Amino acid sequence: MIEQSESPDSAGLKDWIDTLKFDYDGLIPAVVQDADSLQVLMVAHMNRESIKKTIREGRTCFWSRSRKALWVKGETSRHFQDVRAVYCDCDRDCLLIQVDQTGAACHTGQKSCFFTRLSAELPGRAAGDAAPRFSLDELYRIVRNRKVSQPEGSYTARLLSSGQDRVLKKVAEEAGEVMLASRNNDNDEIIREMADLWFHSLLVLAYHDIPPQAVVDELARRHAARSAQPAGETSSSGGDSTGRISSLRP
Repeated sequence: MIEQSESPDSAGLKDWIDTLKFDYDGLIPAVVQDADSLQVLMVAHMNRESIKKTIREGRTCFWSRSRKALWVKGETSRHFQDVRAVYCDCDRDCLLIQVDQTGAACHTGQKSCFFTRLSAELPGRAAGDAAPRFSLDELYRIVRNRKVSQPEGSYTARLLSSGQDRVLKKVAEEAGEVMLASRNNDNDEIIREMADLWFHSLLVLAYHDIPPQAVVDELARRHAARSAQPAGETSSSGGDSTGRISSLRP
């Protein structure tokens, strides 16, 4: 996809909004999407004022058709949506808002409002097709939600609230378990212990509010730097320009 960027300043925001196509009630539909997983979270409506408020304050604000008033998502539940990007479609009559979602987007407590699927077999879908695959990004969002909501009985919430030292101690313990599993040459044990290590490593990221994508971006940066380096110019130590040993091998 070729992305086209429009960057109105504060003075030009009104002009940009005027290019959008609103319905007879002065509203435009807005699809809200998780910025990392791209999962559709909800659909709401916005008017000119709510668009201005959303862009200026960085949190989604919509127009309630039932209450006839502006409402900031999360003002009651604290499940705010921090805006990462705003798009309009090719006809400029619909908005796509990519967000970092805190907690659930749906009032039912579900992450997304779209959790009811038609069970009928569709022509383009083979029977038995797998559901969307679980990912580290999804796990990180669950961890971050536990950190914020502190549900009773949650191991994740309890460990994060116990302090940095406890979290780091668990990472060290799990790293040792991975080493022992590898020494035992037990693949199933390695998988289980590595899962524990990855999980507790995500807790370290969540403790510092660092998304997993930041780690992926760092690996990509190292890969790009090594790919751009002329052949034969790699240092004898195998380090990069900062003197660090590169952990990513082409």
